[in-house]
Amino acid sequence: MKKIDLSINTDLARKILTGFIKSEVTRVGFSRAVIGLSGGIDSALACYLAVEALGAENVLAVRMPYKSSSPDSLNHAGLVIEALQIPSLTVEITGMVDALFAQFPDANALRRGNAMARARMVALFDQSAAFNGLVIGTGNKTEILLGYSTWYGDSASALNPIGDLYKAQVRQLSRAIGVPAPIIDKPPSADLWEGQTDEDELGFTYEDADKLIYLLVDQRYRPEDCVEAGFSQKFVDTVVRRIQRNHFKRVMPPIAKLGNRTIGYDFLYLRDWGT
Repeated sequence: MKKIDLSINTDLARKILTGFIKSEVTRVGFSRAVIGLSGGIDSALACYLAVEALGAENVLAVRMPYKSSSPDSLNHAGLVIEALQIPSLTVEITGMVDALFAQFPDANALRRGNAMARARMVALFDQSAAFNGLVIGTGNKTEILLGYSTWYGDSASALNPIGDLYKAQVRQLSRAIGVPAPIIDKPPSADLWEGQTDEDELGFTYEDADKLIYLLVDQRYRPEDCVEAGFSQKFVDTVVRRIQRNHFKRVMPPIAKLGNRTIGYDFLYLRDWGT
């Protein structure tokens, strides 16, 4: 198989990402941030970066367990809170989610998991208003491209500092920045139901997905080129379909065009327009 090196200059990445957070938060008149701290590596890294950019007192970590959440998730989030000495809240979402599904008791795990993710975002954006801070996204590049997120759930945020890092790069930068080892070393999980892991649900490893997506996206390989590079046809087809099928999650909702300047078509400005 073709050798693929995803290593990054962690000092440079750290400088760019902390500068991005500070710039994007302050340019719209804020000085604080709110992060949903799941106990996983992605949110832990985003939290470390935000603290470095804005100061510990300006970053609120919010833990949002459901009744079936792993105790390790709360404990690992606690390691980050303790290490960084940041303000924190624990907001139990069980009542919010169970109130909905008391009306739909036959709902499957997917619906329940999506509701948990969206309930967490309701809590986060409420705390955004209470703390006067912007919500920081915690999705990595691999997840975003695969569509492995809940639309308007964990994919919702005001800005995302780690969305251009593959999972392997998240691990590399996390080690460099000092994220606690138990968080880095555990199997990735959205913790939406007992025993869930990302890789079991996806059907392949992040290591393999990172390398294939890097060729497809960053290197602009055609699918047949990826097969020649050593990936199986089935795996390539699966990943390509996921990237294409989930593109709607990565763009704003389309607006039907009627006028001369339609938002998203002709009325196009960068995010920092007017700031």
